[in-house]
Amino acid sequence: MIRLLFVLTLLPVLLAAPVLAVEPDEILANPALEARARAISKELRCVVCQNQSIDDSHAGIARDLRILVRERLVTGDSDAQVLDFIVARYGDYVLLDPPFKRATWALWIAPPLMIGAIVALIVVFLRGWQTHLAAGKEIEPLSPTDRAELDALVERVARDTPPPPPRSAFRAEFEQPRSPPGGTIDDNQAPA
Repeated sequence: MIRLLFVLTLLPVLLAAPVLAVEPDEILANPALEARARAISKELRCVVCQNQSIDDSHAGIARDLRILVRERLVTGDSDAQVLDFIVARYGDYVLLDPPFKRATWALWIAPPLMIGAIVALIVVFLRGWQTHLAAGKEIEPLSPTDRAELDALVERVARDTPPPPPRSAFRAEFEQPRSPPGGTIDDNQAPA
């Protein structure tokens, strides 16, 4: 039943067509240029919507970049020239797949390092857990010296702890149950 519910919940998401942000007034009349513009747009990151291409983003800056790409293509620039022009203005950050160079080393090296650290932590945790399971669940009894130290500590704490304050007569009367004036309470008698 749970699987069916999961499939029914996931089905609309899987069948939904991706909604592209390209508006009709941006589309070029030449289908070849439009295909090139769409390919370039899928390589460029929206600087507002992180990890979303300008082809998918509805942000104003993404629209401006899509129009700029199309303008450069209409003027006769190659795909590489268009990308170089936009990278010169916005930096390597605008590329969804930045080049491997000194300024972007962290982008390329950090994910494998993080995966390695997570795997190492999992291995350490599993080894510790297996050691704990192999050791058994019995608690070792205290050695005679440990027991003597614990007894001495308990005696010292008991000796150094001041006695509790005396209770007031009102508190003593309140905490202790009172017997009725005529004797003990029967189970059959209800208090009035």
